[in-house]
Amino acid sequence: MKALVTGGRGFIGSHLIEKLLNDGHYVVSLDLLEESKDFLPLGGFNSGYVDISAPDACGRISRLLNAHQIDFIFHLAGLADIVPSINYPIDYFRTNVFGTLNVLEAARQARVKKLVYASSSSIYGIPDSKYLPTSEDAPIKPQYPYAETKYQGERWVSHYDKVYHLPTVSLRLFNVYGPRSRTTGTYGAVFGTFLAQKIHGQPFTVVGNGTQSRDFVFVTDVCDAFVKAAESDISGEVFNVGTGKPRTILQLVELLGGEITYLPKRPGEPDITCADTSKIQLVLGWRPRVSFEEGVKIMLDNIDYWKDAPVWTPETIGEATKTWFEFLANPKKGENG
Repeated sequence: MKALVTGGRGFIGSHLIEKLLNDGHYVVSLDLLEESKDFLPLGGFNSGYVDISAPDACGRISRLLNAHQIDFIFHLAGLADIVPSINYPIDYFRTNVFGTLNVLEAARQARVKKLVYASSSSIYGIPDSKYLPTSEDAPIKPQYPYAETKYQGERWVSHYDKVYHLPTVSLRLFNVYGPRSRTTGTYGAVFGTFLAQKIHGQPFTVVGNGTQSRDFVFVTDVCDAFVKAAESDISGEVFNVGTGKPRTILQLVELLGGEITYLPKRPGEPDITCADTSKIQLVLGWRPRVSFEEGVKIMLDNIDYWKDAPVWTPETIGEATKTWFEFLANPKKGENG
């Protein structure tokens, strides 16, 4: 396999590159930045630097694909996080939708064999209890711009499969965690927040009462799903990637060990995320292998990675999430609401 990994210097992308190299594949990393703290310093691969949202991105990516004779694309590049997407929806559209379209068109022009797209479970929004565990045919109800742009990207991926016969698979990732998850930037993922707080002896900032649960899936298992999707003969499908075994935030705190301070419950967030993974198990033969307890231990073994990460406090979190409460507290009801 000759593979291009967009977002290769990010959290999941760097782990995917590591797996592909260990499996003996030829890899090209495509990213916006030449250097990233989150990137594992591996050798044996090539790099390209392109802003996928730029007007000339399609041509540049197409030339890169042809130069390296790429036959598989793993499209992970994009903007993440909820609050910035509320503040800067146009930026999120440019990168997550138009940028995805640039990658798709470049893939079509270069006649790649398959593209695997990193979608998000956030597109399900707040599922009704009858849709738990959440299967791929559950209603799509994005609650904020990030989720909306991930779904629009997924629709373009499907469109290129149907209209242009570019084989594609979309993976709806649930709560991915593992070493090298982001340590800088905006307030976001719970693991990075908690580990930085633990290093500095600060209490864990638990939202609500901590009984909300998330379907945490370890990053190496996610990478296995990407490779299985690429190597299969399946195309035009979407698959959930999770464990189907959600854990509460209080269970996470118990494993990490530390004091707690409680924050107000946030609007627009589900009380539970739980993937129905029966489809990916049946069709691709994929199953998660890393238990939650094993995964948390690995995170603690690598805790020094978060020593320079921002230490969030109730005050700084309150300031960072002002727009979250402002715009998501009373959403207008509609066909997706």
